[in-house]
Amino acid sequence: MSDSVAVDAKRILLRYGAPISVLSGIEDPERIELARLVSRTEVPDRGQRLQQLLVERGYLDPAAITPVKKGRRRGR
Repeated sequence: MSDSVAVDAKRILLRYGAPISVLSGIEDPERIELARLVSRTEVPDRGQRLQQLLVERGYLDPAAITPVKKGRRRGR
C-alpha cells in the first residue's frame, strides 16, 4: 500500500475520534481497513461506529466510550 493511503487512513481515524495512543498500536493495514469501514458509515454516525469497531477489536475499553452528543437545532 502507498504511504499516502496509510496517512489518509490515520487522518480519517483521528478526525472521527480515535485516540492517538490507540492508533500507535494499530498497524497500517488495519488502520486502512478501519478507515474504509468508517467511511462507509453515514457521516453523523462515524464517530460512534469507529468507537464500536475499536472496542470490538480490543483496542479501546468500553468504559472509555464517550456518550453521543446530540446537536442543538437552532430555531428558524
